[in-house]
Amino acid sequence: MALEPFGNSAALSLGVELELQLVNTNDYDLAPYSDDMLRLMAKVPLPGSVVPEMTSSMIEISTDVCHSSSEVLGQLTQIRDALVKSADKLNIAVLGGGTHPFQMWHERRIYDKPRFRELSELYGYLSKQFTIFGQHVHVGCPDANTALLTLHRMSRYIPHFIALSASSPFVQAQDTAFDSARLNSVFAFPLSGRAPFALTWDDFSAYFDKMTRTGVVKSMKDFYWDIRPKPEYGTIEIRVFDTPLTVGRAAALAGYVQSLASWFMEDDPFMPTEDDYLVYTYNRFQACRFGLEAVYVDPATGEHTTLREHILATMAQVHRHAHKLNASAGIHLLRTSVEQGNNDARWLRERQTHERLLAEVVRQGAQKFRGL
Repeated sequence: MALEPFGNSAALSLGVELELQLVNTNDYDLAPYSDDMLRLMAKVPLPGSVVPEMTSSMIEISTDVCHSSSEVLGQLTQIRDALVKSADKLNIAVLGGGTHPFQMWHERRIYDKPRFRELSELYGYLSKQFTIFGQHVHVGCPDANTALLTLHRMSRYIPHFIALSASSPFVQAQDTAFDSARLNSVFAFPLSGRAPFALTWDDFSAYFDKMTRTGVVKSMKDFYWDIRPKPEYGTIEIRVFDTPLTVGRAAALAGYVQSLASWFMEDDPFMPTEDDYLVYTYNRFQACRFGLEAVYVDPATGEHTTLREHILATMAQVHRHAHKLNASAGIHLLRTSVEQGNNDARWLRERQTHERLLAEVVRQGAQKFRGL
């Protein structure tokens, strides 16, 4: 199959997808209620979409094409409110977070859909362990070559995105010591990690042709890269975020991505190189493990700093772009949390320290998702 042409989209347009947890309200474990939730949500006129995910205790919501993070927030809030009403009718709860803190992967059911059955046959138990919850952000690019240049520039900021969204410290009732343990599950898939270094669509198409000839991939969907081009939408898609605990933080992260992309496209601040990836996996690990307290190695200079300082410096750098895009309020929310050393992983740990019961942490996470 040939790579499809890169589609048209407005530069810096946004689309956001959130994978969400469905839990029962008895013991707050995951519950296979996605069909019931989809049936109720189909009756409500909403922007975007609500669709099933790999296992039957998950759903994915998405916005329409938006032009600002405030528009993203408006749409996510509307969908969230409808989800909460539907959940109440089913006597279940819905929430964010990158992992369910104590679910057991072997108890999950693969959702009955041809692609999910095919993935389950190929990946075995990894498919059920893929009951993890992420946020994807699409940003529109004016043409294919700009998309690839933006993708590789954006790769320097993958640690920022991981630390700011981290909300998966617990796996199978254990504190993993990671702020984002979710990405360790993604890394198990053979076509995960970084995209190949190609700065032109011709070079990328040649790579895609070679891969399809091997029979390993059939479409772009088979790549689980941290950032990948999405030619049918005319976007690049950033996939490393844990699903935040609130839609407000999800919209703020989209505004941060949009501000960075505006800086790249308008100011042309640096040219990415293959050598940027010498420290990519190290920086990625640091962000997953230590969150905002991670070490960040600048790929261009080799300078070591704290990730927290690097995020704050970058937010100052993109301030003009955030203001122009009406993203300043979201950036302010993120900056305040960085200055205070807070992210959702810390909130979850603090709740567990106080409550000593992960089920109660999940219950409070569901309340937080409702905006209470």
